[in-house]
Amino acid sequence: MFTRDIRISRDDSFFLFGARGTGKTALLRATFTTEEALYIDLLKTSEFDSLSLNPETLLARIAKLTDSVSWVIIDEVQKIPRLLDLVHHQIENSRFKFALTGSSARKLKRGSANLLAGRAVVYNLFPLTFHELGASFDLNETLSWGTLPLIINTKSPTSRQKKLRSYAHSYLKEEIQQEQLVRMLDPFHRFLLVAAQMNGQILNYAAISRDCGASEKSVKEYFSILEDTLLGFLLPPFHESIRKQQRENPKFYFFDGGVQRALSQTLRVAIEPQTYAFGRAFEAFIINEINRRQSYQELDYSLSYLRTKDDAEIDLILERPGLPRALIEIKSAAVVHENDLTSLKRFARDFQNAEAFCLCMDPHPKKYGQVSVLPWQLGFKELGL
Repeated sequence: MFTRDIRISRDDSFFLFGARGTGKTALLRATFTTEEALYIDLLKTSEFDSLSLNPETLLARIAKLTDSVSWVIIDEVQKIPRLLDLVHHQIENSRFKFALTGSSARKLKRGSANLLAGRAVVYNLFPLTFHELGASFDLNETLSWGTLPLIINTKSPTSRQKKLRSYAHSYLKEEIQQEQLVRMLDPFHRFLLVAAQMNGQILNYAAISRDCGASEKSVKEYFSILEDTLLGFLLPPFHESIRKQQRENPKFYFFDGGVQRALSQTLRVAIEPQTYAFGRAFEAFIINEINRRQSYQELDYSLSYLRTKDDAEIDLILERPGLPRALIEIKSAAVVHENDLTSLKRFARDFQNAEAFCLCMDPHPKKYGQVSVLPWQLGFKELGL
């Protein structure tokens, strides 16, 4: 098992959200012993049937716990949102603390479930980071297959393909169909293919609507579902004015490159260095890594992108509380020259109190004017990640 970067405090009850397969259960079993915690897994049919028919059974089970047990762990709590009212009461009136995992906040939000009014800390768990993988990290493997633990622990490419396709199918069946998150599954299925193919691109809702046979309103709702089921996140456009920012379309990044390739049906297409596909995959990898690292370290960074009317672009802008704004260009080239940085150098002059970085695969750190060109691993350190 890999040591995870997330640091969970045992001082308070908490929610642990993460997509299926990110390792939530394994993390909690490594954090809490069976002697100190009661484990309830709602993916087990017997547990789900018992507690969905009679949620009060939870209180009866807690009442029989010995003094050595101080934690109650409920896996996939979104499957029975009514349990949260009982958990809330127990947090306020008993000695027990609760660890509540979920692969979707959608059902909780939609059902106006009790989210414990701040009485539980919220953590997010992602696929493995390059730091967590340590010496076993391989960039080409990561871009090709992603870093879900079940994929990292599978060595055969054929088996990896089967598991990633199964993951995509299971998402449709277990998260979408069973939870009845959409009325019609076929348009959503087509939407997933189109959205995966557009990974990291500015969203054109009208074009996606035509391609998947759903209304623009439905397409926006579909992206909301992907966010709530933790399959990715929207990267908003940068603007000093929030009102003007909301007029522009965001980008969407899937949470894992392997899952994105399974959904886009490109698992059999090799990702070759120095190709357009490699560059896109590398950009998505870097942005996901930055998002994961800042989340685990609770840095409260906000992420956005910038594209001007003349199509000059900054891949990522990091707002860092107490630190200069970071303007980031991501390049997969093995060698970065000064003339590759024309737009970034211009933006670095235009932005006040900002630092400019090019995170790349060039092994040699360089400085061109205000722009620091850094191997991406070193760039993370410079960014405080």
